[in-house]
Amino acid sequence: MSLLLDFLCRFGWGLAAALVLTPVAVVPAGFFRVNLLVVLGLATFAALVARTTVAGPAWIVAVLAAVTAWLGSVLWLAARPRAGLACCAVASLLLAAATMLVQGRSGSTGAAFLAPLVSGLVSGTAVHAMLLGHWYLNAPGMSVAALRRMIDLALAAWGAQLLLAVWAAVPPAGGRLPVNATPLVLSLAALRWLAGLVGLPVLLVMARKTLDIPNTQSATGILYVASLAAILGELTGQLLQGSP
Repeated sequence: MSLLLDFLCRFGWGLAAALVLTPVAVVPAGFFRVNLLVVLGLATFAALVARTTVAGPAWIVAVLAAVTAWLGSVLWLAARPRAGLACCAVASLLLAAATMLVQGRSGSTGAAFLAPLVSGLVSGTAVHAMLLGHWYLNAPGMSVAALRRMIDLALAAWGAQLLLAVWAAVPPAGGRLPVNATPLVLSLAALRWLAGLVGLPVLLVMARKTLDIPNTQSATGILYVASLAAILGELTGQLLQGSP
C-alpha cells in the first residue's frame, strides 16, 4: 500500500503542476475543471490510504489538497480563471508536500529531494498531454500550440529524470554500487529503462511530429501509449528504489 500511496501523491502533484503550466488563454475552462476533479480523486484516495498506512500528517495534507482541488473546480465552473489557477498551484504544492511526508524526506536536499517530484512530473505531464489531446474532440478549434507545449514539458521532465537516473547509476567516489543482480531486479531495471527512459521520449517525439500534419487524434493515440510507458517506467523505478 505504501507504493500505491507514494504513486498517488506523485502522480497528483504532477497533474496539478501541469495544469498550472497550461496556457489559460488557449485551453477552455472545462479542461481545467474536469482535470481538477481527477486531482481531487487522486488526493482523496491518497488521504484514505495514508490515514491507515503511514504515521504523521500526510493524510491531512492530502485532504487539504482534495478540498483545494474541489474548490478550484468550482471556481473554474464559475469562470474565475485566476482563482482557479491559484487553486491548481496550491493543490500541486500540497501534494508535493504529501509526497515528501510519505517518503520521510521533508528534510532532504539535492537529488534525494528532487527524485520523487521529477518522477511525478514525468507521469503527470505525459498523462496531462494525453488528456489535453483528447480534449480536442470537445474543442476542435483549440490551437495545436497548446498540445505542443505540453509535449515539450513532458520531454523536459523526462530529460530531468534521465539526468537523475544517470546520476544515481554513478558510484560514489572511492566506492561501488551494491549488486542486486537477481532476475527480478534485472527485469525491473530493463523495464524501467526500456519503457520510461528510452521508449517514452521516442513516443513523445512521434506525437509531436504527428502534430505537424496536423492530426491531433493520431497524436493523442500515441500519447495514450506514452502515458502507459511513463506510468510503467515510474512504477518500476519506485519498485527498484524499494528493493533490498
